[in-house]
Parts: sequence; structure tokens; C-alpha cells
Amino acid sequence: MSVSQRVASDDQLARLLQIGIVLEEVVEARTHRHYQQLDAELDAEVETLLADAAEESADHRERLEGLIEGLGVESVPFGEIESLVDARYGRTRPEDFDDVLYDQLCNEETAYKFYDDLIEAIEGSDAVFSIDREDLLTTLTTIRDEEAEGVREVTEVMERR
Repeated sequence: MSVSQRVASDDQLARLLQIGIVLEEVVEARTHRHYQQLDAELDAEVETLLADAAEESADHRERLEGLIEGLGVESVPFGEIESLVDARYGRTRPEDFDDVLYDQLCNEETAYKFYDDLIEAIEGSDAVFSIDREDLLTTLTTIRDEEAEGVREVTEVMERR
């Protein structure tokens, strides 16, 4: 399932929102992994950045789950969605980066691009969903904008170093 297609049904929208949830879970897991592996090396600024990213990801998951609940469709098993996310977005691992900040930047940019593509696919569709289109787009736009802010924050920290 690709975000580059138009979103034509509640079921398809729910699958794409579930992919967003898994992406957010990946960000959280990678953030916690950095805490565990690099605890002694983390300075206060990076630690705050990672804590904020984990908190934001949890908030995004809750918002996406609320949208899915409004659709009233059966969810796809987590393992199936996880494999879709891994195939499309999981091409890098934390150890692929020399620095925590590069990994975090990759995570933020990936999430931003996903939400930007999803918004574009919804806007390009004339489908009628079980949830209000304006509320859906407002929620997704807010999440995308928060991801863009995350990209800016990580970039600013990297530039100061």
C-alpha cells in the first residue's frame, strides 16, 4: 500500500493511519534505544530533544488511533503493518548513523514526508470518509507541522555542535 495513491476508502485510510502509528512507534523505540546505549554520552540538550521526540510520538499515536476509531473499520494485524513500514521506511537502523542526532533527523524527516504524502493523497481523493475530512486533514497537518518543527530543532542542535 502506497501513500502515493489516492485514498479511496475508509479501509485504505485506516491502513495508512496504522502505518503512521507504527512509524511513531519506531521513533519511540529508537529514542529509547539511544537512551539505553548512549546514556553516559548524552548531554542535557540531546537528552531533552530525545525525550521531547518520544513524548511527541506518543501524542501522535493517540491522535492517529482516535482517527482510526472514528472510521470503525477492522484493524490490520500489527505484524502486517510493521512489515509494510519496515519494507518502505525501515531501511536504516540506529547503528547506521555515526551520531544520535543524524538518526533522529532521519526519523523526523521520514515521518514528515509520510504525513506530507498522506495529506496530499487525501486531498487528491474525492472519497467520502466516515470521519470529517476537515478534522482529518487538520489533525494530519498538525502532526506534519510538528514533525517539520522536529526537523528544525534537530538541525539547529547539529549546527551548534
